[in-house]
Amino acid sequence: MQILGIDIGGTGIKGAIVDTSTGELLTEKFRLKTPKPAKPEEVAKTVRQIADHFNWKGKAGAGFPTPLAHGKCMSGGNLDPDWKGVHVDQLFSKVTGLDFTVINDADAAAEAEMHFGAGKDKSGLVAVITLGTGIGSGLFFNGHLIPNTELGHVSYKDEAFEKYAADSIRKKEDLSYSKWGRRLNKYFKHIELILSPDLFIIGGGASSKIHKFKDEITINTPIIPAENQNEAGIIGAAMGAYDGIR
Repeated sequence: MQILGIDIGGTGIKGAIVDTSTGELLTEKFRLKTPKPAKPEEVAKTVRQIADHFNWKGKAGAGFPTPLAHGKCMSGGNLDPDWKGVHVDQLFSKVTGLDFTVINDADAAAEAEMHFGAGKDKSGLVAVITLGTGIGSGLFFNGHLIPNTELGHVSYKDEAFEKYAADSIRKKEDLSYSKWGRRLNKYFKHIELILSPDLFIIGGGASSKIHKFKDEITINTPIIPAENQNEAGIIGAAMGAYDGIR
């Protein structure tokens, strides 16, 4: 099936048509700047511009950078406070005239990894943890997404764990990989205790550097790097729509 996948970020919104059987992008990416301020109607108009660029009339999926519950935005995230309470899928459907599925952006990236990357054919409980500006997560049981887990927001010292162990914190505090690895070990031990997953997959820019800190991780759960799908957000957005309709 062909589905339009759109990846919505704080600085750019990009899309392409995806073959959901292979994860291949069937078109060149088309990217527009995220409106400033990134208010709901303006972002929706930008999404429509991307759909119009492809003259698209079929199913569409979007990865969205805020916590969501059944398509409803639970906070403005890094976009705009006006998003809180907005049903993003309904808004995009109304403005574009398309059948839209909207999932969290970390869930979207994890969808791509589970279908076409390191998580392919992996069963049991798999946690895809993205280490970047924050800590994103996608949780899967026997290949099916458990949405909106926000595992970077579990508490540590009265604030979100991502404020202590994200890759952006490593850079900000100029931490060695060994010291950062010890922080990550606390995080993974905590998540392991809560979930008892069968596998951790590390995504984000840190996936290519896992050898620099893996020796500090002393959990029992296997931990492997993601396979760095360059267009994971677009592919995963399309797969989210596919998973929602198959």
